[in-house]
Amino acid sequence: MEATNTIQRLDYIREIPVQQALWQRIILLTVLAYEGLGGLVGGVLLIVAPDGHLMKLPVSMMRGAFQDFLIPGIILFGLGILGIIAFFSVLRRRNTDWLMAGLSIGGYYIWFIVEIIILDELHWLHLMWGIPVLLGWMVMIPLIALRHETKAMQRILLTCGMLSSIWYILINIYVPFFYPGYSPADLTVSELSAIGAPSRILWVLSCTLYLLLFTAFGWGVLKSGGNNRALKWVGILIIIYCFFNLYWPPMHIRGLEKTWTDTMHIIWAVITIGLMFLLISIGSKAFGRNFKIYSWISILCFLIFGALTGMLSDELATGEPTPMIGVWERINIGVFMLWVAVLSFEIKMTDKAPFKIFTN
Repeated sequence: MEATNTIQRLDYIREIPVQQALWQRIILLTVLAYEGLGGLVGGVLLIVAPDGHLMKLPVSMMRGAFQDFLIPGIILFGLGILGIIAFFSVLRRRNTDWLMAGLSIGGYYIWFIVEIIILDELHWLHLMWGIPVLLGWMVMIPLIALRHETKAMQRILLTCGMLSSIWYILINIYVPFFYPGYSPADLTVSELSAIGAPSRILWVLSCTLYLLLFTAFGWGVLKSGGNNRALKWVGILIIIYCFFNLYWPPMHIRGLEKTWTDTMHIIWAVITIGLMFLLISIGSKAFGRNFKIYSWISILCFLIFGALTGMLSDELATGEPTPMIGVWERINIGVFMLWVAVLSFEIKMTDKAPFKIFTN
């Protein structure tokens, strides 16, 4: 009798629909509404006035990609409609809410990438409309996992950790080719995205994919945590790390006048390095003795090469030569990237905790 009651209680629990966490839901709905309404209004204004005068946009800014704003306006209006449909799909908790949200946010992501490429510049409006899109991606990932709560989904999210590290290494090799005279050995990674650098746009766009992959990994780590508090904290810190790095104040290339963005760039760098250090420190407690030893070796390397990089910071600020600063900094970053890849592999190989969705 008792066993029967237990089974009935379990069946009742299975019938309770698992819901997305409230804060994730609020952010996703806000982003969909914000981008959807913005797309509708912007699309109508461009369709009604293809010459762009209602939005004070010169046709010349498109550099010959389109004769006027009619086609971009139609596309933007279509994205607005898709955004509103996705909003109500998520609001009503449809089974396809993850798909509609993904199509909407993905459409806007592609829109901004193409727009930036065509305009060949980054504008503050890209922050106003683009950062919410990336934020929407971050909170949409757990919604996808919620609708496909399987071991396969867990492994996909965890694989994103390795992929993010591989991608970051690849763009560090590829992007410098678009900066004539750039020396990976003597110049920092940040100088690839510096104001005035020819590689700025390509680097910024490439790094958005890194952030999306790393965010997916963060959710995978968080959902794999189970009773492992250290692992759950690592997942939370990864998501915080990605959110913080949605915008990074750019420095100027050497020889140009320094402004407040250069100061903010240094502050962002210090906080980012602190988050990396914290991630490895807390993550060292997630598994056994061997992983802890490896993590603390990584921390030691992190401190050594971080110090070597810091010793040349004054020369960097004054625009003087900084021999080997790029090498020390990239080794430092590589240590972190390798640790992330090893952590991803370690979690996938250790089946200690169930795959859970954190709900209200």
